[in-house]
Amino acid sequence: MKKIYLIPVILMSLYALNIHAQCTGTATKTTKPTAIGIIIYSNDAETIWNALRFANYSVSTGDTVKIFLLGKGVDMDSMDSKNFNIKEQSEIYLKNGGKFLACGTCLQSRNVTSPKVCSISSMSDLYEIIRNSKVLLTF
Repeated sequence: MKKIYLIPVILMSLYALNIHAQCTGTATKTTKPTAIGIIIYSNDAETIWNALRFANYSVSTGDTVKIFLLGKGVDMDSMDSKNFNIKEQSEIYLKNGGKFLACGTCLQSRNVTSPKVCSISSMSDLYEIIRNSKVLLTF
């Protein structure tokens, strides 16, 4: 009779250990670097700040991150916020080898001819980021 209870207890213990391993992050330390594409199409300071914080964290773990600014996202180049230090986060990203690509048409529609932080790019560049990224996030 005791053997009948032993099997479910063992299975539940193994399940609990698996959940614990996933929650402690031990599985991510052994994974290979990931190619992450980030598309920023918002001009909300907090949203951009969080996207950049995530990009910087991802780079610090060894992942490759490519950021494309689209639509209102190209406003990031000239944004300043007291509560969300976008400039600081973008400088960290650039210092660690990151590059900002921005939609040329979106920049042109805002009469921006010489962006400060980003390179003028095209839909072809956006397409390449999407095709080559294992993970794609939009903000």
